[in-house]
Amino acid sequence: MKVLVLNCGSSSLKYQLIDMENESVLCKGLVERIGIEGSVLKHEKEGLAEKYVVEQPMKDHKDAIKLVLDAVVDEKVGAVKDMKEIDAVGHRVVHGGEKFACSAVITPEVEEALKECIDLAPLHNPANLMGIDACRAILPDVPMVGVFDTAFHQTMPKSSFLYGLPYELYTKYGVRRYGFHGTSHNYVSKKAAEMLGKDIKDLKIVTCHLGNGASIAAVDGGKCVDTSMGFTPLEGLIMGTRCGDIDPAILPFLMRKEGLDADGLDKLMNKESGVYGMTGISSDFRDIESAANEGNELAQATLDAYVKKVQKYIGAYAAEMNGLDAVVFTAGVGENGIGIRAEIASNMEFLGMKLDAEANNVRGKETVISTEDSKVKMLLIPTNEELMIARDTLALVK
Repeated sequence: MKVLVLNCGSSSLKYQLIDMENESVLCKGLVERIGIEGSVLKHEKEGLAEKYVVEQPMKDHKDAIKLVLDAVVDEKVGAVKDMKEIDAVGHRVVHGGEKFACSAVITPEVEEALKECIDLAPLHNPANLMGIDACRAILPDVPMVGVFDTAFHQTMPKSSFLYGLPYELYTKYGVRRYGFHGTSHNYVSKKAAEMLGKDIKDLKIVTCHLGNGASIAAVDGGKCVDTSMGFTPLEGLIMGTRCGDIDPAILPFLMRKEGLDADGLDKLMNKESGVYGMTGISSDFRDIESAANEGNELAQATLDAYVKKVQKYIGAYAAEMNGLDAVVFTAGVGENGIGIRAEIASNMEFLGMKLDAEANNVRGKETVISTEDSKVKMLLIPTNEELMIARDTLALVK
C-alpha cells in the first residue's frame, strides 16, 4: 500500500509518498515560504541526481498542493506514473478540539467538525482543509485519514490543561489547553529513547519543536504531562507571526487604543506579531539571523527574546517533572539553527546541560550534540511526523 502524507504548516508543506510494505520513502519534498516572497518547492526521490526545484509564487496552500501532486506524478521526477497508484492519503490536522482524541477516517462529518475548530487554529485548520479539498478533487475515490496534533497531549492531567478561569467555561465551550505538534513530540521522544538506549518509561524528556510555529513539551515516561501551546497554537513561544505568551490585559487595552474588534485582534496576534511583527523584516528566522549578523540591533534583540523564552520553558518543565534526562531539538529552526541551539544551551549548565560545539555544527542529522559528561543529554532529531501519520493511516484504512 502506498500512502501520500501531507503535512501542512502555517507557511510550509512537507510531503512524502511512502510504500508501507517496508516503510520506504518513494519521494518527498518541502514547500517553503507559502504566502511569503520567495516561495519554493524542493522535491527529491531515490535515484534523482539532484533535487527538483520549482520557484514560483504560491499565495496559499492550494497552490502548493497542486505543485506537490504535479511533482509526484511527473514523468521525470515523480515516483508513480498515475495517481491511481496512491492507495490512501494521510493528513496532518492541527486541531480536533475534544472531538478527536485519536486519528480518524475523513468523512463529511469529520470535515464539518474540523471547520468548527477553525476558530481554535485559524492558521492551520484552513490549510488542512485545503489539502483535503485539493486531494479529493484529484483522488475522489482514495480514502483519507486525519491525524490530529492534539492527540498526544491527551495524557495531560487536569492540573496542566485547565486555565485559571471559571470551570463552567471548560464544560460549556471546551476552553482548556490542548497542545499541538503532538505527532512530532511523540516521534522525537521515542526516537530519543532509542538513540540513548533507554526505556522511554524511565526518561524525563523536554522536546523542543522549533519552527515557524513552535512548541515545547514535557514528556515523562513517554507521556505528555505539559506543553507550551494551549487552547490554540497561539500560546507559548514567540513564533514566526504569532505572539506567544503575553499579558492578557494587553488585549482589551489594544482594542480600545487601536479600535480593534475581535477579528482585528485575532489577526494582529496570529498573523502580524512574532518575530515578523517585532522586527518588521520577515517571519523566517533565517532572515532575522541574517539581519542580526549585519548589525540590526532589533533583529538581535528579537532572537535573544526568543532564546530566553525557550530556556524558560525548559527550566520550568525540568522543575515540573522533578528532573530532566534529555532535551531534543527538532523542526526547521531546531534542526538547522546551529547558532540558535547554541544560544539556548548557554547558561543552562546549572541543569546539567553541556553543549559540544563541534557536534552541534550540523544541520538536519540525528546526533547527540551534548558533551559526554553532560548530565542532561541534548539531541538533534529531525522529526518524522509523516511516518507516524502514514502508520495511523494504514491502520485505519485496513
